[in-house]
Amino acid sequence: MTTLLNDIDRLLQARSDWTRAEAAEIYRAPFNDLVFAAQSVHRRCHAANQVQTSQLLSIKTGGCAEDCGYCSQSAHFDTGLSASKLMPLDEVLVAAERAKAGGATRFCMGAAWRSLKPRDEEKVCAMISGVKAMGMETCVTLGMLDDGQAEKLRDAGLDYYNHNLDTAPEDYGRVISTRTYQDRLDTLAQVRGAGIHVCTGGIVGMGESEDARIGLLTELAIMSPQPESVPINHLVAVPGTPLGDSKPLDGIDFVRTIATARIMMPKSFVRLSAGREEMSRELHALCFLAGANSIFVGEELLTTPNPDQHDDMAMFKALGLQASTLPAAE
Repeated sequence: MTTLLNDIDRLLQARSDWTRAEAAEIYRAPFNDLVFAAQSVHRRCHAANQVQTSQLLSIKTGGCAEDCGYCSQSAHFDTGLSASKLMPLDEVLVAAERAKAGGATRFCMGAAWRSLKPRDEEKVCAMISGVKAMGMETCVTLGMLDDGQAEKLRDAGLDYYNHNLDTAPEDYGRVISTRTYQDRLDTLAQVRGAGIHVCTGGIVGMGESEDARIGLLTELAIMSPQPESVPINHLVAVPGTPLGDSKPLDGIDFVRTIATARIMMPKSFVRLSAGREEMSRELHALCFLAGANSIFVGEELLTTPNPDQHDDMAMFKALGLQASTLPAAE
């Protein structure tokens, strides 16, 4: 076992001074040592067999001005996806009620926008307040935020704001040109400054190098404080996008990514996000063993497929896992 993985007690303390060299040592450790350390950290910091479940709804689909090379919703690419207007409030609340009845404890709303426009603030805030009133945790992903917008979302009842880094800084320009890495960090600073929980992660399987995956994990881990929620997406290759021909990441490398995230961010929830539809039950099991403790449920994530919820619950039963529950109302 590598020196860094020997002292589990030391790994339990969240730290924001990780170096890439340390991240590389962890990521490249012998697989059994890596997963053992990750599971050891996981069960010391979290309920060993509980998985948080979120459901994601696209409240505004397609027509996005950004050129993210992986995304079916970009107006720059012909993916066959039609743009839609912002979903009416009543339809959003019906979907949230359905998600709660299905066992989701957090409801996430995503809009294909470059940034939140002032004209849409009131409508989005009403959605957040409506979902919050149901007793669910709330999350949105709306693109970049300007001064004062995070505070408005917070006052409406927002718990989490998602804004992913996507990849390492040196790999970023290969994937996106319409928004800088610093733009993303600035939005996350707005979120953190407003007292909203930070949800940020990235995408693997985009043809990035191993060093880039390690760089992404380092960028996430050096945030101070560290993100409360870290979604790890496996690219769902969409025909018509620049990354549509990307080859899937090897499963062992995906598990290494999950395990390294767990060790470097011990208190964060590490979520299996997009790409689960193509993952076997056995690969899911390895990811949970490596410290993943959150998933998206429901049959669709924005515009990409997701496993059927009954299949997820059957998998939980086979693995002896339990979906976390909402806290009792006061």
